[in-house]
Amino acid sequence: MDNNDILIRVRYALDLKNREMVEIFGLGGVTVKPEDMPKMLTKSLEEDEEVPADYEQVKVNHKTLEAFFNGLITQKRGPMPKKEGQASPPVQEKPDHINNMVLKKLKVACQLTAEEMLDVLDDGGIAVSKGELGAIMRKPGHRNYKECGDNFARKFIKGLSIRYRGQNK
Repeated sequence: MDNNDILIRVRYALDLKNREMVEIFGLGGVTVKPEDMPKMLTKSLEEDEEVPADYEQVKVNHKTLEAFFNGLITQKRGPMPKKEGQASPPVQEKPDHINNMVLKKLKVACQLTAEEMLDVLDDGGIAVSKGELGAIMRKPGHRNYKECGDNFARKFIKGLSIRYRGQNK
């Protein structure tokens, strides 16, 4: 899954409108023009696909995607009060494993417990143990850390869409 695909799937799962998406990007510190939003929500073409005449896409980089999820957390939970002398957390230029970051940020934004995440994954069609989920939620470098694959992230987002929209995609 590329970043545009992740954005498309999360938008669908959480039933967000383009106007809301622009606001969320703004909360994350990235300015997106309303006319660029549909271009960001355009699927990437496969290498062997022909490019249609009206095809326009704005590629979403890792920094922009992370800013979107930071804005989503702020929109859903409110701004985090800053403590005196506390610096803002740095946005990584290219996170090690984007799918792990997506799961962690969605967990925080949707205020999900581990049990609720397991239920969402079950709704998405994948059965995982609490230990496996814990390994995915760990920091890179931890001895029990596990990289989250595309299929796992897809199933989680599909489970979110079932939970929030009440339907299968």
